[in-house]
Amino acid sequence: VKQTGEVVSRRLMVDGNGTSAGNSHQIVSAAVRATVSCRKLRINPNNEVRPDNYEDLQLDFPNPVYKNLEKYLPPDMLVSNREERVRFMTDIMLSHLPSGERSKAQKHSDYRSKIVSNYQPLHRELYNLVPRLCFVPSFLKAINENTEDSFRSIISEASPGVFVFDMLLPSFCEMMLAEIDNFEKWVGETKFRIMRPNTMNKYGAVLDDFGLDTMLDKLMECFIRPISKVFFNDVGGATLDSHHGFVVEYGKDRDVDLGFHVDDSEVTLNVCLGNQFVGGELFFRGTRCEKHVNTATKSDEIFDYCHVPGQAVLHRGRHRHGARATTSGHRVNMLLWCRSSSFRELKRLQKDFSSWCGECSCEKREEKARTFDAIRKKYVKAVHAPQA
Repeated sequence: VKQTGEVVSRRLMVDGNGTSAGNSHQIVSAAVRATVSCRKLRINPNNEVRPDNYEDLQLDFPNPVYKNLEKYLPPDMLVSNREERVRFMTDIMLSHLPSGERSKAQKHSDYRSKIVSNYQPLHRELYNLVPRLCFVPSFLKAINENTEDSFRSIISEASPGVFVFDMLLPSFCEMMLAEIDNFEKWVGETKFRIMRPNTMNKYGAVLDDFGLDTMLDKLMECFIRPISKVFFNDVGGATLDSHHGFVVEYGKDRDVDLGFHVDDSEVTLNVCLGNQFVGGELFFRGTRCEKHVNTATKSDEIFDYCHVPGQAVLHRGRHRHGARATTSGHRVNMLLWCRSSSFRELKRLQKDFSSWCGECSCEKREEKARTFDAIRKKYVKAVHAPQA
């Protein structure tokens, strides 16, 4: 599987039937539904198509999915406007979800629409990623050069598979903290019940849900994916195509710590935004596949990391970790779970993950040792066998 579009197209090979759900702000009209019902995607991609960019529109699926799927559109749809193409592709993808998933997607779309329609951002400049306003110069320079050497010049591997680097400007961190406070204030005043980042955190917010999804898409696509291609190519780092972005909050009247777990991601970016705090260290305990997630930790896999505002940690999602208690102050971190649909498709066909799972690697070494020992014993036995 080379591209997300190929995965989607193979799954959809569509007849266009099914319930339509539209995009985040519009209900697809009866005319559009009728149009969709009589069209199909191309079986083979049109590689002459230069995909458009849809990141400025409200989308139900990640922008790269639309860009990759566009080459499968029928000719008459290619000449339509961007909004109609998005509606067409969204309707097709939603209609081919299982009914339960389709209903869930529609509810989440409605939920996001209500927030975006009513919440007034404090710092609108955050919602379109402007690199010079976000990143420290050293990080920008390395990204612009886009070579392994440039990345290694600013990134240190603090422990196997855990990469640390300075990333965000203090001014950007302050704006993000102010925006989060503003959102939480709006939630409190309106009594709006929001979805928290995951089942483990009772506090924090999903950044994608109040309009920062476009900014985070660009962050993943233009800044995290190039680095992940170098350091995490074995888990789909070069093909990251979707994300889940959120903030977590720790301290008094917030979450205290975070238990031992793995992330639902291929690559995780974790950046401390501030504020003043004591404790809250991240602890890492080795990377594991699903089969070995609960196996024992080896001594060389133990690593603890102390957060520094503006500094980023990048690691595999399957790298087991947790957060110790924040004993005083208030700590806020921004996380971006980056995912690769291509890698997830391929992973279903694999059984050996020794390139990144510590336990698979150990089992492979032990198997090689047993094989070598068996050959050695067989050879020794042959040498000492009595001659006829």
